[in-house]
Amino acid sequence: MKEYIGSKLLIMLAGILWGCMGLFVRPFNDKGLNSWDIVFLRAMLTTVFMALILVIKDKSLFKIKMKDIWCFLGTGLLSIVFFNLCYFKEITITSLSVAAILLYTAPAFVMVISAFCFKERLTKLKVLALILSFTGLIFVTGVLGGGERLTVKTLFIGLGAGLGYALYSIFGRYALERGYNSYTISFYTFLFATAATMFFASPLEVASVVTSSSGSVVLAIIFVLISTVVPYLVYTIGLKSVENGQASIIASIEPVIATLNGIIWFSEKMTIGVVIGIILVLSGIVISNIKMKMT
Repeated sequence: MKEYIGSKLLIMLAGILWGCMGLFVRPFNDKGLNSWDIVFLRAMLTTVFMALILVIKDKSLFKIKMKDIWCFLGTGLLSIVFFNLCYFKEITITSLSVAAILLYTAPAFVMVISAFCFKERLTKLKVLALILSFTGLIFVTGVLGGGERLTVKTLFIGLGAGLGYALYSIFGRYALERGYNSYTISFYTFLFATAATMFFASPLEVASVVTSSSGSVVLAIIFVLISTVVPYLVYTIGLKSVENGQASIIASIEPVIATLNGIIWFSEKMTIGVVIGIILVLSGIVISNIKMKMT
């Protein structure tokens, strides 16, 4: 029981840390890096950090079976790269709030796919938790009253982002079931992601910006540790004991934390809608946890 509760807290910690990403993305944007440059920076430095951890912890963790490589291609390419490709395209053709809402269709994808692939039960309380969390995100992002109109193109690209985001939980679960350590999963996920994103980014420009000062180097290291290395590790560890669907709902704390960071650090407005949204998201998370005790 303690391990189960601890796993849920690890997943929530991952969501909280992901929600802090904007604190680092904006400074790198100001330094001239675009979105793909930042994705490449995250993936590349995460690969380096994970390689160092594996060397220190246990070199045998580098070993994977060729027949299982599809699991890591799934987490690295179909999840990390595909969701970023769709998401960054989405934010160029619609508002950030609409893009965020479509991205967070991910828990629904996770629940449906997990029901087929892992026989996870699609209970009424799980669906209720999903509805509450998603409704809360609509309030948090301010989509209601925004007047945005969804085109078919916008909808499908946004849903693609949500599907890609969801696939980390799916392929990560498959890798865990094949006996791979969370460190191994994280290393190969970002190794493949680095190889793919370098074609969309400007690696030389990234290197120039990061090494321009000692402050930039420190910022890059802290950014990667907080936004990628630690959250992906603890999220993957959490998946060992928590269902994919529930984990995805718990991690939906991410946009709430991002919104609060915007209010605290960037003087963004705290509206009634944001307050209502936060309450709904937290209610969804609570209900998703009650559900597990009742089934």
